[in-house]
Amino acid sequence: MAEVSDRPLRADARRNREKVLRAAQEAFAEHGMGVPLDEIAGRAGVGPGTVYRHFPTKEALFEAVVAARMQDLITAARAGAHAADPGEAFFGFLALLADEAGVKRDLSDALVAPPAVATSLRTDLRAALEVLLTRAQQAGAVRDGIRVDDLFALLKGLMAALVETADDARDRLIAVVVDGLRAPR
Repeated sequence: MAEVSDRPLRADARRNREKVLRAAQEAFAEHGMGVPLDEIAGRAGVGPGTVYRHFPTKEALFEAVVAARMQDLITAARAGAHAADPGEAFFGFLALLADEAGVKRDLSDALVAPPAVATSLRTDLRAALEVLLTRAQQAGAVRDGIRVDDLFALLKGLMAALVETADDARDRLIAVVVDGLRAPR
């Protein structure tokens, strides 16, 4: 995320920016995109004006927070592309996504409301997931006919559901999606 200005930040401004990012990371993880900026400012111990100086919109702040999380997911998906067991790599990545979405509402918002995440990150995640999907299908672990767009639609629905679901139902919902993706025996 680029700074509002191209000038280097003073030490106190840099500290404030880091405090805002940490507070936003916690707040978005707990509440998703719906958290008010005033709450983030309060958590960071700064005024709302400080937040706006560093991040002109809530969307800009959200993008800064989720960009690192998305990059971690892209790295994990790419690492799975070289796994000896493509099915295990594919379903392991889905489990990672489900775990992340269950405890961090911002990930669900990032995938459900794509304009909040840089196009390049969405494109990279889609490409990495397509490789996992294709390899798992070629290995006979995932049913034929599923496309990456289908998978994203399922994941968006699943993540939205996980945010609103009690813990005891989470595993059942994930199992239904996973079982639906598995190749018929």
